[in-house]
Amino acid sequence: MDLVERYVALWNETDASARRKLIELLWSEDGVHLLQPPREMRDRATALGFDRAVLAAHGHAAIEQRVRRGHEDFLAPAGVTLAARGNTDQLGDTVKFNWELVDGTGQARSTGLEILTLAADGRIAVDHQFFES
Repeated sequence: MDLVERYVALWNETDASARRKLIELLWSEDGVHLLQPPREMRDRATALGFDRAVLAAHGHAAIEQRVRRGHEDFLAPAGVTLAARGNTDQLGDTVKFNWELVDGTGQARSTGLEILTLAADGRIAVDHQFFES
């Protein structure tokens, strides 16, 4: 599915202007990216008294910042890229697929699940991102 290919390409993109263009093509202007962080972040949040650790980015500018930070702070320093696992499925306006963060040897370092709710124009209205391992 082209949407998933473009989504994966976004997280691996190093050029800021190319990322911005991909975000505008992928998400509705008022689109939302919801992230359930990895277990260690959720555990730290719980220890601080937060009952839920969900990070939300609303709109293109906030999503752009989320993607930039994800790439610059996590993917690039760890030497990993995002890859879809090839199990994309769609039911109505909902698309789901699993992904993995793959290192230079092809070894998966982390895995997750993406659930995308599409707007009427086919762009992402809500993106639910879950880290599974």
